[in-house]
Amino acid sequence: MAIKWDESWNTNIAVIDQQHRKLLNLVNDLSDAMRVGKSKDVMADVLTVLVNYTKTHFSAEERLMTQAKYDDLAGHKKEHDGFVEKINSYAEKVKAGSSAVSIEMMSFLSSWIIQHIKGTDMKYVPALQAKRS
Repeated sequence: MAIKWDESWNTNIAVIDQQHRKLLNLVNDLSDAMRVGKSKDVMADVLTVLVNYTKTHFSAEERLMTQAKYDDLAGHKKEHDGFVEKINSYAEKVKAGSSAVSIEMMSFLSSWIIQHIKGTDMKYVPALQAKRS
């Protein structure tokens, strides 16, 4: 279930593209851990790294949007907050030993990240690029 980077996802904002690629790599690491039957502790650790890096990335994006005076910062932040809430919920279930959540979680992670990058994130690109000009 590995996600392969698609060049159409590039924002042409180097720091954001680099962070997006790292997020995809972390999701792929989690998928690999689940696929080979790693213990719940290993999966919980990988998920914790993913959660922490997601927060770092979202903070960086929101800082850039603030600097660019992006109009829909509040809506974008709301999506970020919802994602963090959902992924924290999955992390708790994994830590509690639930293996039933694995497929649902990976489906959510994969589709949310791709849709968010291709849709929501692409909306702020013109504002950030105008700020850099």
